[in-house]
Amino acid sequence: MSTEIAKTVDARGSFCPGPLMEIIKAMKTSTVGDVLEVWSNDQGSVKDIPEWINKVGHELVYTENAGDYWKIAIRKMK
Repeated sequence: MSTEIAKTVDARGSFCPGPLMEIIKAMKTSTVGDVLEVWSNDQGSVKDIPEWINKVGHELVYTENAGDYWKIAIRKMK
């Protein structure tokens, strides 16, 4: 499967639960197999988003520290 990013959600400046809510909204309009990347400078996102991914059955593609923010990529599985 490709890891090409279908959509990037820039949630920098938004704090918990903002980044999670923004990626959930983006997932609703995405297609199964799409990879979405969320950018967040809220440290809680590194824990909260992967927990949500596991709970709902999507796939965590990567979590990457990009200096002053995090990039978290999710593959929509259903």
